[in-house]
Amino acid sequence: MIIEGAVMLLKDENGDLLGDIDTDMIFHNRHLAITDVNEMGKYALGNLKGYEHLPSLKGKVQILIAGDNFGSGSSRQQAVDCFKALGIKALLVRSVGAIYKRNAINAALGLFTIEGTSDGIVRSKDGDRISLDTITGDVKKDDGMIGRIAIPSGVQMDILDAGGLFEYGRRCE
Repeated sequence: MIIEGAVMLLKDENGDLLGDIDTDMIFHNRHLAITDVNEMGKYALGNLKGYEHLPSLKGKVQILIAGDNFGSGSSRQQAVDCFKALGIKALLVRSVGAIYKRNAINAALGLFTIEGTSDGIVRSKDGDRISLDTITGDVKKDDGMIGRIAIPSGVQMDILDAGGLFEYGRRCE
């Protein structure tokens, strides 16, 4: 599967990929009463200083790139669904919280870990268009290879391809 789109990099003041983005930064607990997935996008990254504007970019960003320990914290599904509501197709991260990873897989949000240094990925600029090949792990821009992602498991890709865990389950009946 090839996933393509424009990127947004979550970086700190030194230009390094921002790490330790927890689920409260992704989707604050004050919005947990919202049950309409389509409304959740309005609050994505609303508690992450400097990135509160992400909802205004709906449809313009398809791939988010972040650092270590992404999605740690509570198991709130809204922290995945808010990105889906904005049309985010994939997250590229250095490492991810286990519960967040499982929630993303189940909801068919592409979540991939960056392999090695992959300096080309980190040097990307907001708005750059990249493509991810989930079979080979290659990450490319028009001018060539910029890095690699860990190749996801077959089941993870089957769930992503099906559109989510429930849809995958229906296929297996």
